[in-house]
Amino acid sequence: MRREEEEAGGRWPPGMEGAGVEGCLSIETFAKVAEAGVSSPQFTSLCTWLVSELRALCPLEEDVSPACGAEDAETFQIEMSGLLGELHCPYPSLTKGDVTTRLCTPENCLQLLYFLSSELLAARLQARKRPPLPERGKQSLDAIDELQRICQALGMPEANPGCPVPQLMADLKVKISGLLSSLSLEQMAPLLKMPLTLEEWNALEKIHGVLRAQYQSRKCMMITRFDVTIESFYWSERAKERGEAMSEAFQPLRQSLRRDSQVTLAHLLAARGNLSCIVKTSSGMSRDKTSCAINKVLMTGSVPDRGGRPNEIERPMPLWEKRREGGGGDGGHQRWGKRGKKKKK
Repeated sequence: MRREEEEAGGRWPPGMEGAGVEGCLSIETFAKVAEAGVSSPQFTSLCTWLVSELRALCPLEEDVSPACGAEDAETFQIEMSGLLGELHCPYPSLTKGDVTTRLCTPENCLQLLYFLSSELLAARLQARKRPPLPERGKQSLDAIDELQRICQALGMPEANPGCPVPQLMADLKVKISGLLSSLSLEQMAPLLKMPLTLEEWNALEKIHGVLRAQYQSRKCMMITRFDVTIESFYWSERAKERGEAMSEAFQPLRQSLRRDSQVTLAHLLAARGNLSCIVKTSSGMSRDKTSCAINKVLMTGSVPDRGGRPNEIERPMPLWEKRREGGGGDGGHQRWGKRGKKKKK
């Protein structure tokens, strides 16, 4: 018990060493301070110090000020009542009844000290399990996120933020070694078979940046087309009645679409040799799954430009309006190609 009390409060708060009670914050000192009651400056100062230590670890809105007289004692009890409500204090003797009479007995005062010290003890124990926030920069946060993704990919439980990095790396090594032992040599052959110099890695990083920007541009174009298509569905009369149901089905899917690529150079190092097997889209194996009747329809004549060049997208995009009678935006004089006819066999 004494060890827990030392963890919770240690010695007297600054300025209270000569307040008439000597020693650590033990059961005896708690009882002696509680005996004086809420009118005692020692009691209110001790409660205020415990609350201040607790506020340093927990995002509490309520605060307590020490009492110096009878009027301040009433204010102290009102402020303490708000704090106990925020902390969800489970003791009815401290939360029920008249606010100004809850701390009229030494027993209730002692119970308040025990409650505040136990909350402080729990908060300090929880703080020890969390990594120190001021020392964690952006690179450290990124590294922790990567370790969490590695654990998720390996089917391991989420890493405890307070777990030492050497221990976590050792656990990862054991897990990876067990998985590698179950793979064949063909599955283990890497796609990148030769080491790269620093200059080659820098050149590869530049190529990756260009490809990533191109992917992001194309993804933005596809998402814009997707948004426009969905928006056109709302123009019908039936959609006005079921607009809410359409939004519930559409919004989760739309929010899951990301504009940036998640492919990094780490995927290159993790790629295996079987990814280099190139199969032509016109091969029989591929056509078994992609062949359909629409493939036999030919477009002839003046075929409209379908775009597909992300570097030529004009900004801002034009406003989308309902289709007018008589053709497109040029007054109906736009010339479209004739539909091809199916060849009769």
